Formats: sequence, structure tokens, C-alpha cells
Amino acid sequence: MTLVELIAAVLSASGVWLTTRRHPACWPVGLVSVVVYAWVFVDAKLYSDALLQGAFGVMIGYGWVRWVQHLGTDGRVRIARLPPGRATWHVALGALGALALGAVMRHYTDAALPWLDATLTAYSLVAQWWQAQRHTAAWWLWIVVDVVYVGEYVYKDLRITAVLYALFVAMAVAGLQQWRQAGRMQATASGFGT
Repeated sequence: MTLVELIAAVLSASGVWLTTRRHPACWPVGLVSVVVYAWVFVDAKLYSDALLQGAFGVMIGYGWVRWVQHLGTDGRVRIARLPPGRATWHVALGALGALALGAVMRHYTDAALPWLDATLTAYSLVAQWWQAQRHTAAWWLWIVVDVVYVGEYVYKDLRITAVLYALFVAMAVAGLQQWRQAGRMQATASGFGT
């Protein structure tokens, strides 16, 4: 499984790097990576993570269409503001999703880490939704989620994936900086926030 995990990691890192650059090619690369990672996670009995890959596949299709509709003249996606009320609502939905999925995984499967895995899955979905919606706040959430994922994957002896998620933390920090700068430039160019 190590070779498959390595392939998934390279594809996934490539997709995230393209996302930090606001390049729409991140979506097809991401789609291939989630298919390969679903296989890795089923093998590791991280079922919430495997389900997450399926959900990511759906959200990737949505994000791809959404981004193509909002490209700037430079071919990169334009940043959109996330209203605080909507952010609060999404975080609350993430908590409810974590509780529901955790309960199912705990009682009906042999999941290795049902509650932690479910929580990370729920908040990864929130972060992915924000990414598809072009919100800079997605990077903040990815930083938190990915830091915790590093520990989970070390515990499950998925070392390549743990290293990948440590790299994701660094990439999320870079993405946050790049997206914030792009948002400021957009606001300056238009005379107000987007």
C-alpha cells in the first residue's frame, strides 16, 4: 500500500499547490487524488476519511464549475468574502456532522478512531465548501484540521500521509498569505471588498 499512498500524496500535494495559486487545474488533479486516497483509507480502516474522499469528489465537481465562473483576467479565481454569520452557521453544522458521523462510526463499524476521524471529516467538508466558495477563511480551517490529521496519521502508521499533511499545513499558511494578498488587491482595484 505504500506505493499507492505515495502516488496519492504526490497527486494531493500537486492539487493543493495549484489551489494556493488559485489555478482551476487544482480541481481535476484533486479529483484523481481523492479516488486514490479513498483506497488507502479503506485499507487503513479510516472509514470516515474514505467517505470524505467521496464527498470531496462531489465537491470538487462543484468547485471546479464555480471557480471557472469566477476567473479574473489573469486566469485565477477571484476571492469572495465570507460573512461572519454564515461562517458561524457552517462551523455549527460541522459540529453536528461530527457528532452524527462519529456516532455511526462508533456503533456500526470497526473504525479505528471513530470520533476524531468523524470530526476531522466534518470540518474538512466545511473547509472544502469554503474553498469551493472562494473564501480565504478556508485556509485557516485547513491549518487547524491538517495539524490534527498529522497526529492521526502518525498514530495509524500512515507515515507518507502524515508527512503530506505536515506539508499541507505549510501550504495552507502559504495559501492563506497569497489569498489574503489577492483579496486586498481585488478590494483595492474595485474600490471595496468582494
